Amino acid sequence: MDKERILLSEKELRRVEVIERLIRGEITNTQAARLLDLSVRQIKRIKKGVKEEGLSFLAHKNRGRKPKHAIPTELRERVVSLYTSKYLGANYSHTAELLAEYEDIYLSVSTVRRILKSAGIVSPRKHRQPKVYKSRHRMPKEGMLVQMDGSTHYWFESRGPRVCLQAAIDDATGKILAATFRPNEDLQGYFEILRQMLTNYGIPVSIYTDRHTIFKSPKSDKLSIEDQLNGIDEPLTQFGKAINKLGINNVFANSPQAKGLIERLWRTLQDRLVIELRLLGINTIESANKFLPTFLEKFNRSFAVAVLDPTPAYRPCQDIKALDLILCRKVERKVLNGSTFAYNGTMYRLLKDSTIIPLKPGKRVTIHILQEGELIGEYEGEYYKMEEFTRNRKEEVKEKEEKPKNKYVPGPDHPWRRWYPKK
Repeated sequence: MDKERILLSEKELRRVEVIERLIRGEITNTQAARLLDLSVRQIKRIKKGVKEEGLSFLAHKNRGRKPKHAIPTELRERVVSLYTSKYLGANYSHTAELLAEYEDIYLSVSTVRRILKSAGIVSPRKHRQPKVYKSRHRMPKEGMLVQMDGSTHYWFESRGPRVCLQAAIDDATGKILAATFRPNEDLQGYFEILRQMLTNYGIPVSIYTDRHTIFKSPKSDKLSIEDQLNGIDEPLTQFGKAINKLGINNVFANSPQAKGLIERLWRTLQDRLVIELRLLGINTIESANKFLPTFLEKFNRSFAVAVLDPTPAYRPCQDIKALDLILCRKVERKVLNGSTFAYNGTMYRLLKDSTIIPLKPGKRVTIHILQEGELIGEYEGEYYKMEEFTRNRKEEVKEKEEKPKNKYVPGPDHPWRRWYPKK
């Protein structure tokens, strides 16, 4: 009778050697237990089993058996066939979705990955090795660093359009300082955030943003003479000029992970704020902005953390009214003859107490476009009202009297006389 062939692992072969010595009486049960790192009771059980069944007792009893929950071979072959013929080019996750949607084959992504990899099929989507970033501690004081960003999302779900939520969060406490909904991420939204923050808290030391063109000028290689004289290292955007005037430093992040606090905030708000807006039936930007102060107060009570130093780093904003002239869009226009300048196809002049301000041709006037649409002109450091100006040109209409034409009579020495003498 042929002996059954038994395949043992290295661990099991080690046991064979020790158990054989134990059976021959070369070592005791205690010594065998110490060598195999087992209890004496286990050694006695193994010794008895080997004596009764032979060395096959040391082999695992499930060896050679197919697991009950294993994927049938026919199904594995069908998955591979469907992928190569119908779903070629899909990644593992998408393949699992397609199999469930179109083939009624419900397998996990890991199972689909395992089946396709065993067949030598790799995913077309290669996953890069994640970069390693250094963690940093939060700022010790509130107001030392404020992170700003915007998130475009279906905040109203299917009840309204896709809009952008722009917000500012304190790095030390995680407190949302200001927020506003806008149709798109724009300069006016960040000016509104600044206005809320400066009014309610004060002027922070630094603002941490990404490199959006709202914050960082794309013309970094071009610098005006005026900026150089003012000690500015690179061209400032409208936002940059506003915070520079307020004495706020703008720090730029090199990656989204660098401003991870506000990036994590968006995930939290997209869960919580969306549900709050749904429960109240809010589906417009106007009604959402009215609700935001109530939500922010509740959010900050739940999620704001304590700081190491309770003394805030905010500087007080002395003149709140002056914010209208700082937090607004500005354009420059060249002065024309007659102390006038043009903006949006209309001529303007500057007034102070109904007196027209004389302007030198070629000089620059800075037009401040306030939030309400009012226009204020700045000339040589002074602010003036702007008035539309229409030139009243008098058109003189000269009536030309038609004089009768005199008949031309050639002179006596005209050449015509020589050829055609008088009759």
